[in-house]
Amino acid sequence: MQKSRISNIADIVFIALAAAVIAICSWISIPIGEIPVTLQTFAVFAAVGILGTKKSIAAVLVWIFLGAVGVPVFSGFRGGIGAILGATGGYMVGFIFLALIGGLIIDKFGKKIHVMCLGLILGLIVCYAFGTAWYMLVYMKNTGTVGLLSVLGMCVFPYIIPDLIKLALAVTVAEAVSKTVSVKI
Repeated sequence: MQKSRISNIADIVFIALAAAVIAICSWISIPIGEIPVTLQTFAVFAAVGILGTKKSIAAVLVWIFLGAVGVPVFSGFRGGIGAILGATGGYMVGFIFLALIGGLIIDKFGKKIHVMCLGLILGLIVCYAFGTAWYMLVYMKNTGTVGLLSVLGMCVFPYIIPDLIKLALAVTVAEAVSKTVSVKI
């Protein structure tokens, strides 16, 4: 009973810490268009690589919940449900799918570098797809018709290289942390 309780407390601490790191990394941004380049993607990648599926999804959900209730945990120190329901909110919600897909692949096939990279890339592709569809729906509702290629040019293409760099750094961090800290996934 005591060992299970300690494990549950450790899980809560890891989830809270990951949510805090995602929030802090969200504040580190470089504006290059409507969607800034932030380190939040790096933090989600690292959380998935370190914590696995369930805990990384929980961390993303905690981060989104904090933002939804108004805590300024999103890029630009924004918070509130409006940030989530806005045109770029789909990319934030898409982090749930990134954690799910990346985590499931890592949990199933192990924390080898090539497995983590593959899982996180596939998760990122789904995150991009979800966020892009969301962006198009909100944008068209508020402004008018916009083409897929235009949205990809604004919301995805400029971010592929930075996201792949963040992925490589996150996999390196996850591998190092996993060697020194035991997180049961």
